[in-house]
Amino acid sequence: MNIWNYITIASVLLLILLILIQTRGASLGAGLGSSGEVNTVRRGSDKTLHQLTIILVVVFAASILITIVVQ
Repeated sequence: MNIWNYITIASVLLLILLILIQTRGASLGAGLGSSGEVNTVRRGSDKTLHQLTIILVVVFAASILITIVVQ
């Protein structure tokens, strides 16, 4: 295993944790497009978690692509 595999595993575990921590759209209907409560402004820790999730998605995708290219 090279370093990119470890980065991929670490980023996916952190990504799962961050997604589970976020509480927006907690109901199944919200995920399927139900006309429930709509909040469009993220503030405080919710905004930070959202930004960290985006960064980890980019790191995860980049590590997978680099692993494919290196092998």
